[in-house]
Amino acid sequence: MLNFSIYGDRVARLIRRRVLSANLLDLAPQALQGMVISNRLIFIRVWQASVIALSLMASFLVRFDFVFPHGEMRHLLFGLLIVLAVKMVVFYVVGIEHGWWRFSGLSDLVKLLIANAGGSIVFTAFTIALVGSEFPRSVYLIDFLLCFLATAGARFGVRLYHEMVMHEVAAKKATQKGLLIYGAGIAGLNLVREIRSNPSMNYRIIGFIDDNPHKWNVSLMGVNVLGSGRDVTAIVERYRRRSHSIDEIVIAMPSASGKQMSEALTNCRSSGVPCKTIPNLAELLAGKVRVSEIREISVENLLGREPVQLEHDLIHESVAGRSILVTGAGGSIGSELCRQLIRFEPKCLVALDQAESDLFKIEMELLGMSSQATVCPVIGDIRDYDRMEEIIREFGVTSVYHAAAYKHVPMMEHNVIEAVTNNVIGLDNMVKAAYRNGVNSFVMISSDKAVNPTNVMGLTKRVTELIVQSMPDSTGDNGTKFVSVRFGNVLGSNGSVVPIFKEQIARGGPVTITHPDMRRYFMTIPEAVQLVLQASVMGKGSEIFVLDMGEPVRILDLARNMIRLSGHEPDVDIPIRVTGMRPGEKLFEELSTESDETRPTYHEKIMVFCGAPIQRDFIDRWVGELRSLVSRRDEVRVLSHMADIVPEYQPSGKWQVALRQRSLKAAAGD
Repeated sequence: MLNFSIYGDRVARLIRRRVLSANLLDLAPQALQGMVISNRLIFIRVWQASVIALSLMASFLVRFDFVFPHGEMRHLLFGLLIVLAVKMVVFYVVGIEHGWWRFSGLSDLVKLLIANAGGSIVFTAFTIALVGSEFPRSVYLIDFLLCFLATAGARFGVRLYHEMVMHEVAAKKATQKGLLIYGAGIAGLNLVREIRSNPSMNYRIIGFIDDNPHKWNVSLMGVNVLGSGRDVTAIVERYRRRSHSIDEIVIAMPSASGKQMSEALTNCRSSGVPCKTIPNLAELLAGKVRVSEIREISVENLLGREPVQLEHDLIHESVAGRSILVTGAGGSIGSELCRQLIRFEPKCLVALDQAESDLFKIEMELLGMSSQATVCPVIGDIRDYDRMEEIIREFGVTSVYHAAAYKHVPMMEHNVIEAVTNNVIGLDNMVKAAYRNGVNSFVMISSDKAVNPTNVMGLTKRVTELIVQSMPDSTGDNGTKFVSVRFGNVLGSNGSVVPIFKEQIARGGPVTITHPDMRRYFMTIPEAVQLVLQASVMGKGSEIFVLDMGEPVRILDLARNMIRLSGHEPDVDIPIRVTGMRPGEKLFEELSTESDETRPTYHEKIMVFCGAPIQRDFIDRWVGELRSLVSRRDEVRVLSHMADIVPEYQPSGKWQVALRQRSLKAAAGD
């Protein structure tokens, strides 16, 4: 029986040894890591107490040349009791135990210095008061230095382990891409730090490229600056000969201008190496993304638009806890308005559109963005006045952002009645419903095509500006503030050239432009909407705000850049075809006329147009006549009626002929 028991114990031990050797070695690091993370504060406090105690004991040994006198044991014991109590409390108050060691930086080093200095000062004061001058005075300074070095060294040792050792281990397990970073500034250095701390990014950093000659042949964070952007091709070839290929180039210049980005892209493409970039400065400042989110270069990067500085407090005050209505919420501008407005915590965001599919998409997106605001998708047509008034009353709307409009220029040239009914009469319905129900503010989205209009769409937008401008300012009885915001083309919006070019490039071309010299102002959708929100809190009423669109972009250059970004060569891989200008198009768009009085505001990107408003009584009569003409569906008379209050309208194509003939008939009849 005894022998059997001994044999059974041996078998059990053998089985356990096999299991441990097979699995425990793999599971132990993960289990240990999980245990440390779940009991993190306990481990840190035990470790800090150990460091504090060992630092004081080491200080005594250093003070007495590692020959510890028997008579000093009492002082050491008293000192240990005092230093543990004092420094643990000071470390807790300063909060050094809450930092994540693998991401320790200079701010953590400063905090450790303050905690150790404060702890040593309090320890010294208590010890002198309780023990007296018999306590070795040099121990105070030695203890401070040793404790500071130990606490700081441990943290940065952990960071070094993750950034260097773990990175090298990952490099041996996987084939890493050789990475060249274009830009040795703060963004480039942060990118290096994040790549080193995150081995899963699978990059091997070859070096920096920077156009600042003062940085050449300098090592930053252990990474050499190899030369300028013009040297990229030579650098790539040099490393290829060394069998250390450069597989990717990342442009780390989030604040670069469009010209700088274009030049950097040209330099990178000449080397034949794929080129990417990091998020722009506006996204980084908004906290939406991290520097390490490497992405493909987009046409927005080539614009190089500076981030918009918003008065967040004023916008929050005008939106938070209120009921906000956005018309055209399913469109590109309307949907972005909804995305940005919901960040300011409205009580209810009423998203209005007549297209149910687009409205459903933005509703699902908004529901995933906020759990505070109530999202109310509403189907409705702005041409139905009763429905608009019903919506405003039902939801207690306090602010209206009117983005609903037909905007496709060639299409509106052939659908005059629909353009006028939707853009003009629909806007008039919204204005009247908002005014009669005491809405606090009304913001209408206008267009640069309203300036010296040559097409029906631009004509309708200029008329809507006049209607909004004719409304009483916010000093009136009901205090409604009406403003218009005018800006140019928006990259990526529905019907803009960018998505059209993308589709044409995906099909292999040709990419079609209407004229090689055509230029347009461009801005991104988020930037346009941010400026709309800013303008909404700046207006007193009846103003037309004009956004700074920067420099106009030649459409031909835009097409070529987009082809290059897709990895092709314009006119070689993908042809560019000139089709001729369409009815109503201009070569150059304008944001204001020479006769307009445009004044700056306190915001650098927003100007205000100061013109003499038309009297509201006249506008009411004029709109009444327009409604009558629209009901008869007489396109020529409708355009003639609108041209009466927009004399700068210069029709093109068939409408130019039709209006001239009508004018001649009217003159002959007189």
